[in-house]
Amino acid sequence: MIAKLTIERKRDGREIPAAELREFVAAYTRGEVPDYQMSAFAMAVLLKGMTDAETAALTDAMEHSGETVDWSDCPLPTADKHSTGGVGDKLSFIVQPLAAACGLAVPSLTGRGLGHTGGTADKLESIPGYNASLSLAEFKKVVGEVGVSMTVQTAEIAPADKKLYALRDVTGTVPSIPLITASILSKKLAEGAGTLVFDVKCGRGAFMKTRPEAEDLAAHLVAGAKAAGRKAAAIVNSMDEPTGRAVGNALEVKEALDVLAGDPDSPNDVVELSVALAAKMVELAAGVPSEEALAMCSARLADGSALRRFEAMVAAQGGDLAAFRALDFEAAFAADVRAEKSGRIASVDALGIAEAALRLGAGRGAVGDEIDPMAGVVLVKRSGDEVRKGDVLCRLYGSRDKCGEETVMCALRSYEVES
Repeated sequence: MIAKLTIERKRDGREIPAAELREFVAAYTRGEVPDYQMSAFAMAVLLKGMTDAETAALTDAMEHSGETVDWSDCPLPTADKHSTGGVGDKLSFIVQPLAAACGLAVPSLTGRGLGHTGGTADKLESIPGYNASLSLAEFKKVVGEVGVSMTVQTAEIAPADKKLYALRDVTGTVPSIPLITASILSKKLAEGAGTLVFDVKCGRGAFMKTRPEAEDLAAHLVAGAKAAGRKAAAIVNSMDEPTGRAVGNALEVKEALDVLAGDPDSPNDVVELSVALAAKMVELAAGVPSEEALAMCSARLADGSALRRFEAMVAAQGGDLAAFRALDFEAAFAADVRAEKSGRIASVDALGIAEAALRLGAGRGAVGDEIDPMAGVVLVKRSGDEVRKGDVLCRLYGSRDKCGEETVMCALRSYEVES
């Protein structure tokens, strides 16, 4: 009866005591609370909300539903960055090794994607041989040896969150700030990093569509992390347009490698945001003044230190970057999308580009779908660029012949060209 009473308490808008929430989550993790009751609870939370105390208790219960990682034996300050996702978001491949190059240990549990592209783990697996499914022991070993590791959330970490997230996705209860906060924080707190920096996206291509919504989520994440004894900060960024030029899996890794290698043609937004996020990690975790942290991160990116950390991490997790660099992207070329008139590009709709990438095979429409690692979109022209009729706006890639006329039109409609 405790499950029914907990659901009714929240349905009626009353506060649930912390001990009751912990027992409810523990019973759900053990399989004693069925999915239909947890679905009802999630809907009640969506409709009635939660107090800060309830959100903290839910987060704590989900964090401790499985194992937690202890870094007390690590001689370096620990930190991680979490992004709420977006279109072309390849920042982790730059930020995490960059922070490690500045003297932090960066344990980063990532996810797989369900949507327009794969998640961070899927993108890393476009590198031949890369193992994104380390055990916790292997994860700790790589962090200890290299300073940074990126692998998927294991079955031992926050199992209640894995079960609940799957339910939220199919019951229309994803857009609840208390549930989002508990989901993100339970994983990140269980991961054990002492500092957490949140990259919260807002706009057409983001989960949070408006800046006030994103700022609200950012405030909850930071408050929750601090309440759990961690140092924390958040940066809210626009996701009306894709981040950088590449949207896909291997395409995004390739662009990140170009940034790490100091390619002068690297997109400014990717470089600047990567440095800002890594600097915030260094500032909080190592107690370095803000301007000094920014200068340090810029220097470590420029001198190749961050690239060497990324290369070492990939090698430690079985990846072959030489084989990745030899991939034949031209063989995956599918089509050019050309401007229908001359003018200036006023905007590039992130959501439209995301749909084109999904159509090409870069993402999953369902959990079991197989991703084409070579599929995606590269923006040749971006906002503010001048174009002439017939100029290439973007290039479509995919090795499974999914580039039909509707896919081309989807990408074309994403561009707003002002005469």
